[in-house]
Amino acid sequence: MKIAVYGQYYKDNTTEIIEKLLLVLNNHKAIIVFEYNFYNVLNENNLLDISFPTFTSHEELDSGFDMFISIGGDGTMLRAATLVRDKNIPILGINAGRLGFLATVQQENIEQLLPLIFTNDYKISPRILLTVDYDGKNKDLKDLDYALNEITVSRKDTTSMITIETWLNGDHLNAYWADGLIISTPTGSTGYSLSCGGPILMPGVNSLVITPIAPHNLSARPLVIPADTDIELRVSSREEQHLVSLDSRITSIDVETTIRIKKTDFEINLVEFPQEKFLDTLRKKLLWGEDKRN
Repeated sequence: MKIAVYGQYYKDNTTEIIEKLLLVLNNHKAIIVFEYNFYNVLNENNLLDISFPTFTSHEELDSGFDMFISIGGDGTMLRAATLVRDKNIPILGINAGRLGFLATVQQENIEQLLPLIFTNDYKISPRILLTVDYDGKNKDLKDLDYALNEITVSRKDTTSMITIETWLNGDHLNAYWADGLIISTPTGSTGYSLSCGGPILMPGVNSLVITPIAPHNLSARPLVIPADTDIELRVSSREEQHLVSLDSRITSIDVETTIRIKKTDFEINLVEFPQEKFLDTLRKKLLWGEDKRN
C-alpha cells in the first residue's frame, strides 16, 4: 500500500503521533511518501531516522496512492483536500489539533485504528465540495476555486452591513442585509455555519445551507437547499470591495460583481471507522449527554 502523509507540526504531540504512525505503517510494509514541507519540518526536529520520498503538489499524487493521511486539525484536513482534489484518494485524518470534526482518529487510537486500513475495515464517506466563479477571478483562486466546508461573502474595511442579493437557479431569493452570507456543505455545517445559527446536516445529505451572518432582519433564517442548486450572489456595500473566502483561503473582489456558486463534479472521500462514526463525533465534540439530569 502506498500512502501519502501530510500535516502540521505541533510541539506537544507530533513526536508521539509520528512514532506511532511509522510503527504501524512499517509493520505493514507500506510505502510512505511525505509532503515536502512537512517532511522538512520533521527532519528539523529529528523525528525521522531514515529518508523518505516526498511530493510537492497535487500533480504528483496519482492513482498509485491508496491513502492520504492528514496529521493536524480540521484546518489541516481542509488543506489536504486542496492537494487530493479530484484524485479520489481516501483521506484519513489524525487529530493533533483541538475540535476535530474531520480529523477523527485520536492520538491514543492510532495503533488500534490505523491497521484497519490494511484489512479494508473502514467506510468511505463521500463529501460534497463547492466551486466559485466570477468575472475577473483572482489568479490566486484559479486552481483552488473550491471549498470542502463553505464559501462565504463578508464585509471588508467597514463596520457597516452589506447587502447580498441572492438568486437560486435564476429565481430571486432575498436581499440579505447582514455582515455576510455563508454557503455551507454538509461537512461545513458543523463549522462557521453552526456558529452563526445554522443547522447540522448529516454528511450523506445531498443539501447545502445558506446562513446569514448577523442579519439585520431577524426573520432572515438559515435555509436548506438542494445541493445541485446554482447560486448567484451580488454584494452592495459602502466600500469598493468585499471579501470572498473558500474555507481558509480569502480574496477581495469588487462590489456588484456577480458570484456564481455550485457543487463540483467530484467529491472528497473521507475515511470513517466503525469506532469513530459521525454521530459518535457529534456527541463527543458537542458534549451531548454530559448533562446528567436526563
